[in-house]
Amino acid sequence: MKFWNRFKKDKLGMLSLGIILIIIISGILAPVIAPNSPVEVDVKSKLLGMSAQYPFGTDQLGRCVFSRILYGIRTTVFLSLITMATTIIIGTLLGVISGFFRGWVDEVIMRVCDIMLSFPSEVMILAIVGILGTGISNIVIANIIAKWAWYTRMIRGIVMQYTDKNYIKFAKVSGCSTFHIIKKHLIPGAMGEIGVLATLDTGWVILNISALSFLGLGVQAPTPEWGMMLSEAKNIMTIYPQQMLPAGIAILVVVAAFNFLGDSLQDALNPKKSIG
Repeated sequence: MKFWNRFKKDKLGMLSLGIILIIIISGILAPVIAPNSPVEVDVKSKLLGMSAQYPFGTDQLGRCVFSRILYGIRTTVFLSLITMATTIIIGTLLGVISGFFRGWVDEVIMRVCDIMLSFPSEVMILAIVGILGTGISNIVIANIIAKWAWYTRMIRGIVMQYTDKNYIKFAKVSGCSTFHIIKKHLIPGAMGEIGVLATLDTGWVILNISALSFLGLGVQAPTPEWGMMLSEAKNIMTIYPQQMLPAGIAILVVVAAFNFLGDSLQDALNPKKSIG
């Protein structure tokens, strides 16, 4: 309750949370909200301005830009959330095992993490996509492989801090099983810090997915995706530059909202650090 009360006082954090919730709900309700089909081509209606029928106008193929933005939430934002959730699950599992049991298990996991972290994440993602090929599933796999080691190391550090706390030591002395200690005491205590890490990094995943699609390595046409919409808009930038604005602003707003939300959660979780 203290955490929530501190968070509610942060207006920027609440605004960011509201924006993210609105975007997620809009993506879920896209078939209801979208005024037109996001993939239907109508060359006669290409490059139209804003109107009641086409709130953001149409693109070079006559497709409704507003409808494509709404459906693009499902690929750009939802894929990022799925990627981040999977990465967090893997990182939490390995981080808890490494930080709680330590010993040779810790050594093996950390050495593998060192190997993975020795490669720049962007280069690794491009290499994996190049090997596996383009496509939605390959983007998700590439981002998970590139980030799981970093999360494992970070969560291991968090877990090691909590294992030294008195209530964890008391639970061990009391004869509680290892599974009970991890499930009831360790993970719930560390979830706040893990949530902050995930929120701050979601924006990074969104940018990665959009960048890969912009380069033609990610989501393929005609599936609506914000990065691919920017790539299509750049081809007619000289004659119709305003087509780049909807997708570009959407990426900017969502990434900024996740970053501001992460900062606000961190301040609410550690008020003394924010004061210092």
